[in-house]
Amino acid sequence: MSDPVSAEHFRRAQERFPGGVNSPVRAFRAVGGTPVFVDRAEGAYLWGADGKKYVDYVGSWGPMIVGHAHPDVVSAVQHAMTRGASYGAPTAQETDLADLIAKMVPSISMMRFTSSGTEAVMGALRVARGFTGRDLVVKFEGCYHGGADYLLVKAGSGLATFGVPTSAGVPAAIASTCTVLPYNDVTALHELFAARGSEIAAVILEPVVGNMGTVPPDRAFLDALRALTTKHGALLVFDEVMTGFRLAKGGAQERFGITPDLTTLGKIVGGGLPVGVYGGRREIMEKVSPIGPVYQAGTLSGNPLAVAAGLATLRILDGDAGFYDRLEAASAELEAVLVEASKASKVPVRVQRTGSMITPFFCEGEVRSWEDAARCDTAAFGRWHHAMLDAGVMWPPAQYEAGFVSSAHDQATLRHTAAAARAAFAAV
Repeated sequence: MSDPVSAEHFRRAQERFPGGVNSPVRAFRAVGGTPVFVDRAEGAYLWGADGKKYVDYVGSWGPMIVGHAHPDVVSAVQHAMTRGASYGAPTAQETDLADLIAKMVPSISMMRFTSSGTEAVMGALRVARGFTGRDLVVKFEGCYHGGADYLLVKAGSGLATFGVPTSAGVPAAIASTCTVLPYNDVTALHELFAARGSEIAAVILEPVVGNMGTVPPDRAFLDALRALTTKHGALLVFDEVMTGFRLAKGGAQERFGITPDLTTLGKIVGGGLPVGVYGGRREIMEKVSPIGPVYQAGTLSGNPLAVAAGLATLRILDGDAGFYDRLEAASAELEAVLVEASKASKVPVRVQRTGSMITPFFCEGEVRSWEDAARCDTAAFGRWHHAMLDAGVMWPPAQYEAGFVSSAHDQATLRHTAAAARAAFAAV
């Protein structure tokens, strides 16, 4: 890709930001080259700083399910801004949004707003520890739950060992409060609960992983999670920051028919503005201050602009009976496009999709865990990614990130994507 405007912006940005970006994956380190600096977005499209137009499957990493700059969302935020950007005081609109969330995700009867998904996860796990009186948290390799120290861990030397830090600056003592298991491994799950079931406060997972690419759960894995946590008095936490309102109106828990004890939300729930939510059963959430002993606060929590964008977005999703059927159909068509293009070029690719989350893994065979995903040819993915950019398609710049379809992706964008994919796979 030749974009001298972005190259100059990137040169300047590297003087002020580590790696020239404010979130690591944006730096294109996983695919090489210079990141595209975005000038604007509308519908299913982004425009780069040099004016080039791209079909966008990043979607701000998931929030833009109704497309960029949807008129209803823009209007709601504009109106809210005229009334003030932040109050540090409660508003009726916060409760309106909470009522709509509870309607769409019935397991969340009481909740707390935050300003990010990371904060939501931190709050959920803190209240899980406060409710159970236990310290140990269990996560799964390949799942990402934000930047909290104790979640930046990888698996230890055995299935039931405590985690070890994956980031400098994370004390080993903090990492030791979390243990890591392979995703979709029912045997490992049973072994851990047999060994430490009475110590476990919570098990947290992405019910469909998006942060090692799109990896769905096995049914037996979900059933074992629900049964074991219930049996041992631990809480099951679904991190639906990515899957919430995307895989169904009620998220992954509706799609799979599994009810967690706590849920974390972000991305779509704020309509593209910074917001997070954690919530669940009333008896658990009543442990949160000011009515309980578990402290959590935030100056911008329930920010009126984010609440307005979230309300406008969720009202679209809740009020359109055919929304998810159309989204599923468009996503299935994109899957077929990628499968056909990869087969025509004889490039070994496994396309995996759940709802409107999709990933072409550059490997052979099903991807069910991080061990499977790690087999991917990331260099080939990088070449494919840049060929897609050259053809005017913006795909997430990392093999291990899901792509997202929105309601704005129509037949024109899919035709464009099909032509780009054929050329890109041929280039690989």
